[in-house]
Amino acid sequence: MARLLDWPMTIVFSIAFGLILLVFEPLQWIAKAFGKRPHDWMVACLGTALVESFRITGLRLTIDRSPRVRPRTAYLIVSNHQSMFDIALLLHLFFTNFPKFVSKRELARLIPSVSYNLRRGGNCLIDRDDAEQATGAIAELGRRVEKRGVSAVIFPEGTRARRGELKPFKPRGTVALLAAAPATPIVPVTIDHSWRLMQRNFWPIPFGVRVRVRIDDPITRTPDEDHVDLVAHLHDQIDANLVRMRAAVSDGDGGG
Repeated sequence: MARLLDWPMTIVFSIAFGLILLVFEPLQWIAKAFGKRPHDWMVACLGTALVESFRITGLRLTIDRSPRVRPRTAYLIVSNHQSMFDIALLLHLFFTNFPKFVSKRELARLIPSVSYNLRRGGNCLIDRDDAEQATGAIAELGRRVEKRGVSAVIFPEGTRARRGELKPFKPRGTVALLAAAPATPIVPVTIDHSWRLMQRNFWPIPFGVRVRVRIDDPITRTPDEDHVDLVAHLHDQIDANLVRMRAAVSDGDGGG
C-alpha cells in the first residue's frame, strides 16, 4: 500500500516544498532588513517548514536528544551526512541555536531561499578545489560562532553517504573549526535513514520513511585537547551510535 502512495504524495510534497522556498525568499529579505538575529529566526522557521513539508510523504522522526543540549546556546555540531534533508532537519532540531553550515559555494546561487541564506546568513562557503581557502573560511566560521553566539554545523565526511554507510572523516576542516572556537562545546549528532528520502533523487520519495536522530551530550572543551584525536573519537562515537540504532530497529524497537 505504501508504494502506491510514493508518486502521488511526492507530487504534493514537491509543490509544497517549492512554495515554501519561494515564500521564504522575500521573508528573509524583510527579516534581514531588521538585522542578523531576525534573519536567524526566519531561517530557523524555514528549516522547520521544510521538515514539516516532508510529513506529506509520511515522514516519521524518532529523536533521542540529550537533555544537556540547551536552547539559545552556541555549539559546534558534528554530524554524519546522508542527504540534503539533514540540513533542514538540523535547522529544525537546533531551532534556537541558530546553526550555520559549511557548504560548497555552488549551492549559493539559483536555489530560492537556500542560496540567499548561504550568502547572507553567516554561513561558510568553500571551494572544494582550494584547500587553503576552505580551511580559512571554516576557521572564520568558528570565530563567528564565539563572537555572535550562533552554532556551526560541519559534516566531516565531506560528502553524502548515499546508502547510509559512514565514510571516513576528513579531519582538516573539522580541526580548523575546533581550533577557531576553543571555548564552544561540541555536540555529536547521528542521523540514520535520511538517505532513503533521496535514494531515487526525490522521484519518488518512498512513503513512510522513519528517520532516526541521536543528539549526544555536549563535549566540554579543554585547553590540552588533541583536535585530531577528538575528530577520530567523534567518528567512532557516531559509528557506534549507528550500530546501536540499527540493532534496535532489528530487535523491533520503534518499527521500520
